[in-house]
Amino acid sequence: MADAVDQAKISAQAEERVEQILRAAASWARELPPALAPAVRAVCIRLGELVADQRNYLAPLPQPQENERSGMLTLLAQRLASTAVATGVEKELAALTEIELKSTGSWALVPSAQAEWITTAIRFLEGCAQQLPAAERPDPYWAEDVVAGVIASVRAVIGIDELHARTEARYSGGVKVVRDEEVD
Repeated sequence: MADAVDQAKISAQAEERVEQILRAAASWARELPPALAPAVRAVCIRLGELVADQRNYLAPLPQPQENERSGMLTLLAQRLASTAVATGVEKELAALTEIELKSTGSWALVPSAQAEWITTAIRFLEGCAQQLPAAERPDPYWAEDVVAGVIASVRAVIGIDELHARTEARYSGGVKVVRDEEVD
């Protein structure tokens, strides 16, 4: 019986995170021309999938917290990839699939893979803006701002902040990585 309650809790958490990610997308698109909102939503959805897919690379938590986090992130990734969430942005998600770095283990661990995805997202959004009449295009650095904001928003919603990411990278595998500045 406890498993049913836990599964219901995990499912509710995943659904809440999906809604928060979609609200973040709407918020980031609010000040842009309406024609760019689907592209921003697609980037936010895809980034949510990629960040949730980091579940296998996070330092383990004590049980049963680890089962709960892993289960929630698995459900979150599945729901973000679902037809229900993709409704209205199928074309944009398909375009991202054609040009982006795929969600793989390297995305979670390799900073250059993350940088490539960020660059891809920026170029995708800039390409969408280029399709608008010149008078309707956002400021020159809008895509960088949106992608940075989306990354921060999605990580915060999922619970993976920069401090956590740095800690994970530094202590991954149970071996502390000593930086030059730490050596006295």
